[in-house]
Amino acid sequence: MNTPVAHHDGRQPRTIGDFDHHADTYREDVENAIAWSGKDIGYFAEGKADLLVALARRRLGDPAGLRALDVGCGVGVTDGFLADRFGELHGVDIASDAVDRAREANPGVHYEAYDGGALPFADDAVDIAFTICVVHHVPPSDWPGFASEMKRVVRPGGLVVVFEHNPLNPLTRVSVSRCPFDEDVTLLRAGTTARLLGEAGLQPVERRFFFFLPLRRIVESRIERALRAVPFGAQYFVAARA
Repeated sequence: MNTPVAHHDGRQPRTIGDFDHHADTYREDVENAIAWSGKDIGYFAEGKADLLVALARRRLGDPAGLRALDVGCGVGVTDGFLADRFGELHGVDIASDAVDRAREANPGVHYEAYDGGALPFADDAVDIAFTICVVHHVPPSDWPGFASEMKRVVRPGGLVVVFEHNPLNPLTRVSVSRCPFDEDVTLLRAGTTARLLGEAGLQPVERRFFFFLPLRRIVESRIERALRAVPFGAQYFVAARA
């Protein structure tokens, strides 16, 4: 789901795409785009949620003691697999209809719609901020501001984590081309994402490619672990320390 781009020079916040228009059809749109895989949206959301929790545990300790923020939460599909695993989970999005649906689906998560300016959190407010398949909707010229705003709300020593589609995977490109709200997007390679976070003053500490095969419990999968550095998985994450 899309998210805003923060500006700090007085310009109006920039909105990318009409995501309120897709709130009611989000699941259907995504599942039509990934139908070739034989898996539903829950499979991919659960896999990313498991990877995020495992990453948080490795780098920050028990997730039950952490405050987390989902930037560009959309209708809260992934949050459904995270709500009872972090001590506190927040989600923000510019699409108010999507936020309403996320709130209905996940009553234990703190959701807020906002106008696309600065994230509605104080400096150093969360332990981990993550964004899932959002940055490719942001115009490249605004990527630095997006990354800097995520860094601002994460405490020193905390993590910023970017999950994205891998443009080197041909099946990923097929899925993106079939998704009605992914028109005219710019996919980022993992190296580009790592550089973006580094230029925002963050220290990249981990990179992983995943969804090589439609396997359940990819965190524990020996095949997925063995291939995690091979840059052809359908998606990837880059984690950076604040």
